[in-house]
Amino acid sequence: MSSEAHNPTATPTQFPRICLVAITRHGAAQAVRLAADLPEADICTSAKFGAQFKDVSNAVRAYDGALRDEIGPLFAGYDQIVFFVSLGAVVRLIAPHLISKDEDPGVIVVDDAGQYVIPVLSGHVGGANAMSERVADLLGAAPVLTTASDVGRTIPVDILGRHLGWRVEAPKINVTRVSAHVVNGEPIAFVQEAGSPDWWTRPTPLPDTIHRFTSFDAVPLERYAAVLWVTHAEVPQERWDALHERLVVYRPPQDATESSAAA
Repeated sequence: MSSEAHNPTATPTQFPRICLVAITRHGAAQAVRLAADLPEADICTSAKFGAQFKDVSNAVRAYDGALRDEIGPLFAGYDQIVFFVSLGAVVRLIAPHLISKDEDPGVIVVDDAGQYVIPVLSGHVGGANAMSERVADLLGAAPVLTTASDVGRTIPVDILGRHLGWRVEAPKINVTRVSAHVVNGEPIAFVQEAGSPDWWTRPTPLPDTIHRFTSFDAVPLERYAAVLWVTHAEVPQERWDALHERLVVYRPPQDATESSAAA
């Protein structure tokens, strides 16, 4: 197993470190299928099923002993862990290793028949939801998402523009409150004065509760539950105070070439 620590602050240009974990014959067969489409992924499997992976090009660790002894190294060494193990067993296995949504890797469960792909941990911030959709597409399975912004196909306030190198600037309580306004379908002002226009990446249209503006001064603030503001401008303290817990600011890279590199 890799000894490199999980890095929640990895830049958007870094590829996630992926491990496929299988402990049953059927699970190993599903992992072999997936490994063919994810050559960058490592494989962790019980030694008794190691022979099933003899023809894959992926790095394979066939362990003896108990899977619970592998969880610590898996959490330390990977950004996305795909378990071909029952959901209940995975919950019990990972419980002692949980720290926070900002530090834990994405954890995904695929059922033994390869019909469903379930993000269990760090689905939103950690990228497990996106990884689940990718895995489901490769296996011909159905992703089971429960994160409100992903289910509702609306703006993910805390990670918006991350693929473009945008940085969130707001108190944590603001992010929490504004996220609630967004997922509850309340009117939101989206003001973009800087950064790439290619921030909306979902295949569905932008929800009609999100109203776009090109200047903060053009926003009739009394009409909106919250404001998302993409800008290089300095935000005075009086403005934060006036929009008590209703404002989240995004800082795109100043240099256009940085933005292109982040994408």
